[in-house]
Amino acid sequence: NTRIYFPYFELKANFSSICTVRKSFLFRFSLFFKVAVTMAGDIPGKLTDSDSAGRTGAIGLLKTLNRDELLEVLSQGFCQHCEALLEERIHQLLNKGGSESTMTSNNTLISNPVTGKQLARTPPPTPPAANSDILLNDGLGGSGSTSSDNGLSEEQKEHIRFSQVVRKKDFVHMEKINGKSMNVLKGLELHTKVFNAEEQKKIIECVYNLQRMGQKGQLRERTYSEPRKWMRGKGRVTIQFGCCYNYAVDKNGNPPGILREEEVDPLPPLFKQMIKRMVRWHVLPTMCVPNSCIVNIYNEGDCIPPHIDHHDFLRPFCTVSFLTQCNILFGSSLKIVSPGEFSGPVSIPLPVGSVLILNGNGADIAKHCVPAVPGKRISITFRRMDESKLPYNFLPDPELSRIKPFIVSPSSAPQGHHQKPVINSSFVKAIVQQNQHRNYQAIKDKPDREATKTTKNDSFLCGNDDFPPLGKASKGALR
Repeated sequence: NTRIYFPYFELKANFSSICTVRKSFLFRFSLFFKVAVTMAGDIPGKLTDSDSAGRTGAIGLLKTLNRDELLEVLSQGFCQHCEALLEERIHQLLNKGGSESTMTSNNTLISNPVTGKQLARTPPPTPPAANSDILLNDGLGGSGSTSSDNGLSEEQKEHIRFSQVVRKKDFVHMEKINGKSMNVLKGLELHTKVFNAEEQKKIIECVYNLQRMGQKGQLRERTYSEPRKWMRGKGRVTIQFGCCYNYAVDKNGNPPGILREEEVDPLPPLFKQMIKRMVRWHVLPTMCVPNSCIVNIYNEGDCIPPHIDHHDFLRPFCTVSFLTQCNILFGSSLKIVSPGEFSGPVSIPLPVGSVLILNGNGADIAKHCVPAVPGKRISITFRRMDESKLPYNFLPDPELSRIKPFIVSPSSAPQGHHQKPVINSSFVKAIVQQNQHRNYQAIKDKPDREATKTTKNDSFLCGNDDFPPLGKASKGALR
């Protein structure tokens, strides 16, 4: 709508970091601007006749809502990260008030592209310690306060860190499996900002210390393995905790899987803190808390060949990546191109510090592999063993049986970090019902040929800037 001038251009830019969401967002997006123009009172122009006719409909209902109710309507179906961004930007727009004469030394002048008037714009206030440098006293980030804490309580600090976790769950790639089209990536999730730079450094130091202990013979024999690198892609170091997993038939004739009679070292304390963090922050479910892990230490050129994780381990499981970003390939059929090089239909970048969750089709239908890495890399894969496959001398760790997920409460939110209000307004329900009906009709009326086209191609939901669109993997792209 060309009558919606300044707010449209400003908020269009501001929304660039919000992840891709449902198509209904576009509908809510346009409704918001129409209402915001009237509420802000600083933009010339008037609603069209069609808008006026809709005063008794969606627009009329929206204009009767307060800001919190508007947020409730606009954020239906959003992830927590999107809700926080949306709320902050709505408040920024509505709080500007259109002041054209009063400016402080911190204000900047911007021009209305239609009237040419200079409007005063105050930079939005920065919430206290709203960054990932905050360290928590949970065994991962150290103890005591830091310069970034700003006097916040431990609960408030955890609230800030929890709200900054970016969660991507919309991976899609359709393949024909047994004559049936299915999304082979269903169940994959990628979580970032779970561990900050300081915490990653501490974890990496722990892994290197464990490697030194293994080299000195200070770990159990089956815990540490450092094979001779006899060819490209062969030679990554592995350190196992909780159970001894046999990758292939060994010299004693044992098949792949957990060797129940073998003993390895228990999970290190820092790794248990990582598990607690991931369960508490809703990265891993409470019903599948890991009780084993394997550390992979890669040098440049090392890889992991195509495979599906053994079902001695339950789903979901996860892999945390450190030091160097690399790609992981997925597909029901992955090909070996050359030593350390593979090809497949889907390539997903694994940012440093990210947590990749494998579940459903993404764990059981699609194979996965890591081609030759471009530099030093560490990954830690956490898995829960099937109860019937536990090592004979395994003892459950009581420390991992009492993990409670983090619950966001009003008291835990510091100033500037708002919570989604619980509203039972009939106006809100009416708008939500309209959106649901619109979405249902859109899905119902979608041409079959679009679905067919999606099935035949490598189809993906576009993500935000943090996660480039998935695409066919090529040797050049992987290296």
